[in-house]
Amino acid sequence: MNLSTAAAHVLIVDDLEVNRDLLARRVQRLGHSIAFAASGREALERLRAARFDLVLLDITMPDMDGYEALAQIKADPLLAPIPVVMVTAIDGVDSVVRCLELGAEDYITKPFNPVVLRARIESSLNKKRVADLNARLLQSLSREMAIAQRIQLGFLPDSLPQLPGWPMAAVCVPAKQVGGDFFDAWVLEDGLLAFTVADVCDKGVGAALYMALFRSLLRISLQQAQPGQAAAQRLERAVAFTNDYVATVHARDNMFATVFTAIVDPATGQMDYINAGHDAPLLLRRGAVEAERLPPQGLALGMMAGHAHRACRTRLSAGDRLLVFSDGLPEALSPQNQDFGGERVSAAITHPADSPQALLASLQDALALHVGNRDPHDDVTLLCLFPTASG
Repeated sequence: MNLSTAAAHVLIVDDLEVNRDLLARRVQRLGHSIAFAASGREALERLRAARFDLVLLDITMPDMDGYEALAQIKADPLLAPIPVVMVTAIDGVDSVVRCLELGAEDYITKPFNPVVLRARIESSLNKKRVADLNARLLQSLSREMAIAQRIQLGFLPDSLPQLPGWPMAAVCVPAKQVGGDFFDAWVLEDGLLAFTVADVCDKGVGAALYMALFRSLLRISLQQAQPGQAAAQRLERAVAFTNDYVATVHARDNMFATVFTAIVDPATGQMDYINAGHDAPLLLRRGAVEAERLPPQGLALGMMAGHAHRACRTRLSAGDRLLVFSDGLPEALSPQNQDFGGERVSAAITHPADSPQALLASLQDALALHVGNRDPHDDVTLLCLFPTASG
């Protein structure tokens, strides 16, 4: 559509019929349709009853003058986007300033020059058309983002495995509609519990696309165990495959992900894990005052093809607590630009809680109190495991 020639619907507001007729002839010569109002009050009624692209508004009118009509138009969210050009006999700087401050698009004094009138009308209409086009594009983009968000949520598990004696909880809160963080957890075919928390670099749509890739590669490769393969070997194979695939096939994008992935044997409590550049999870032993850290042993996945990650091993016992989180938690900023910090995270894991859900809820409350009304700058993902079975 040609923005400069598209026909518009114009409301002419003036209490004098001769002025309305004169403006009508000028507007119709430009190819636009018209409607009339003889007062500010009638103008508001017409604007609320039909769609208009432009208002030509006089100031001196009975019942409700142009100033009040303009103020009410701009105070109404549905009417405010309609451009208003004042066409009036009042020729004074104070009146011009008042109208512009109230939101008028332009100001023309009577008797008007037809060339000037045409230029002001078309200029105002073009701004309106561009604004309408942008609004449609934003609406379309919003719909697409909503679809992307729904699809991305589908990559997160609908529910977490709840093995007897191994309660688990997790939450992922993207900073935008879509994000790069994810968690995953499922029971492997041999009864072992596998779980992952990862953070893809960057935020938004690009990170969300790679989030889906990293999540799928890790899950599929962890499920493809060779006969008799130990959990540690299984992890190393899956991580190596994911790392090399992204680092070679998608090298041009320079995308990587920090990953903590683990396999737990519910019968013994043995946990084999790999921390690839991820924030160190916290492991609070039963009766301990301070939590142990499970620091990274290698680079984030996708940074360097061929980089080897070796699995580590620990054992979880009844009464222990494991908290895995993305860097969006300790780096969350307050309105005063102070980060949440590692000390608060460490303190949170010792908070009295009888379930992983309760612990995550208290941690989220503390985070919300810290962040206040500041917009989040990064995704936050949390996963908590509370073994109650002896390992």
